[in-house]
Amino acid sequence: MSTNPATVAQCLRLGAGFSQADRDWIVAQFATLDTRLATFNADATELELSVKNREAKGQRITLECWIAGRQKIVTTSAEEDLRAALNDARDDLRRKLNDAKTRQEPRNNKHLRVNTPPGQATPAGELADAGMTTDER
Repeated sequence: MSTNPATVAQCLRLGAGFSQADRDWIVAQFATLDTRLATFNADATELELSVKNREAKGQRITLECWIAGRQKIVTTSAEEDLRAALNDARDDLRRKLNDAKTRQEPRNNKHLRVNTPPGQATPAGELADAGMTTDER
């Protein structure tokens, strides 16, 4: 765990279409991201939220996330309701952060771990320990 864990309140920057007056309710809406972000250092994490055509037909929310040493993650939503769009972008970011974490740290994911490299036969000694001969494979 980081000594200075990232939180939405620390890392969120409001871009086009939002004002500082919107900040508190957006931070509250994104609070569920805090547990996912806490594994990263606040000094190395940035979030930026922007909206085009706010509360109009064709509204588009964009949430960008930069974490040092990782690829930028971008989520968008075209939901017409602003709160629904924010929730959609937030949930998508959480999924993408989880996926990126799993890809980066396969030792913690048994599905990505490979004990014997593909194409490499198990040594005969291990077969003998299992009570098998090479002919029984």
